[in-house]
Amino acid sequence: MLRTHADVPDGPAAARARTARILDRVRAIPAGFVRTYGDIDPKAPRLVGRVLATTTERVPWHRVVRADGSMAMGEEQLARLRREGVPVRGGRVDLRRARVPG
Repeated sequence: MLRTHADVPDGPAAARARTARILDRVRAIPAGFVRTYGDIDPKAPRLVGRVLATTTERVPWHRVVRADGSMAMGEEQLARLRREGVPVRGGRVDLRRARVPG
């Protein structure tokens, strides 16, 4: 039997809800701070990256960095973070100072 999205418990409605949660968490990051992909969704950090890469909504995507403080989007992301006053050392965000607690 061929399965469709309607047959899967976490089909399109659940996917939309998860995407909305991810975008809400990204919007909640205050200027001057960052969170990692894993902070946004510990079970699916790659999904966070995919959502940010494909969304048409305006979100502060630049405030989401890799677990080591490096930037997935390179110089443009780094420049945006520096303009917000995010502490950077050696081309990476100083997560001890810039990471949103919790």
